[in-house]
Amino acid sequence: MDDGRPIFLQIAELVERQIIDGSLPEGAQVPSINEFAAFHRINPATALKGITLLVDAGVLYKRRGIGMFVADGARDRLISERRARFTTEYVQPLLREGAALGLGAADLIDLIRKESAS
Repeated sequence: MDDGRPIFLQIAELVERQIIDGSLPEGAQVPSINEFAAFHRINPATALKGITLLVDAGVLYKRRGIGMFVADGARDRLISERRARFTTEYVQPLLREGAALGLGAADLIDLIRKESAS
């Protein structure tokens, strides 16, 4: 669980991936802070920081005395945010570089099709 980024971000992204892939559906209870900490062998405060990011974003909510749960609409919100980030981080730079090389959208689509077929 260490790819160079802060561990609390990795915890948050792990939960996000589980929500997106459906292994943590809306309404499902997420593991406790202590379970995250024990499983990943990290400090509970680090696990809490990652989960708090998701609570602050409205992806998870707390039921006092019971635990954390996946909020309604969390999957759609996460997918929408990731698509927007994908566009900013990958599609826009691809279009700029393609334009600099004299490639139009159709050329880029052809290149993508060829690469995905191989």
